[in-house]
Amino acid sequence: MQDRPAPQSIEGFHQRLRELSDGLPKRLKQCAEYLAANSDRIALSTVAELAAGAEVQPSAMMRFCQIMGFSGFSEMQKLFRESVAKGFPDYASRLANLRERGAGSPSALLAEFVDAGRMSLENLANTVDSRVLDEAVARLAQAQMLHVIGLRRAFPVASYLTYAFEKMEIPAMLHDGVGKLNQAHAVRPGDALIAITFAPYTEDTVALARNCTTRGIPVVAITDTVISPVQIEGVLPLSVSEVDFGAFRALSATLSLAITLAVAVGAQRKPRP
Repeated sequence: MQDRPAPQSIEGFHQRLRELSDGLPKRLKQCAEYLAANSDRIALSTVAELAAGAEVQPSAMMRFCQIMGFSGFSEMQKLFRESVAKGFPDYASRLANLRERGAGSPSALLAEFVDAGRMSLENLANTVDSRVLDEAVARLAQAQMLHVIGLRRAFPVASYLTYAFEKMEIPAMLHDGVGKLNQAHAVRPGDALIAITFAPYTEDTVALARNCTTRGIPVVAITDTVISPVQIEGVLPLSVSEVDFGAFRALSATLSLAITLAVAVGAQRKPRP
């Protein structure tokens, strides 16, 4: 297998992963699968920590970096650290930036977030794939029980979806991660999963989606980009992009997509006898 030039972007990194993963030896494939599901950890982890997560030796992880086109682990990590620095400032930095821009008054913030929400909704209306949405609703409407998982920023969407299903008397279970309990065994044949995750992606959400696809359980994902680790075979992805203000992102478009999904499923689902 010939080495290639290093990817120059996160999107290029994930594209390279998709191209290489099928032809890799077992240990290197473990590296690819782990990094695809845990790319948010690359910027802040050591090579030993990532190797332990992938259950391989550090030398295998180093070899994988070279196959991806990097000179070594440090070069690969630099790509992700630059991305984190640009895309995910901490909350203290975000607030400081708002103060410097003079956008800290409540009325100014409201106007900015309303405008960001409007643009997010327009993007959703223009980019949603109606065929994928129709197929997602059809699969969910046929399921005996709906399982919903979304953690961190996605948790309000997951809890709202579960609430909506409950009000429509549709059997639904929220996987909330409380106590770090593994609830994958609760998903049975005939059920379906809704997995919600955005960058930096949540490992538990990705793991449950992968678990379900390997068992033939229908999975519908609400996510942000084509490089999302839940964009895998067997998953119907519904993509939504939120416009941010000051690196803060509301959930205007995501919640609109979620309630659309819930109501459409409720309308198609056959009433219980």
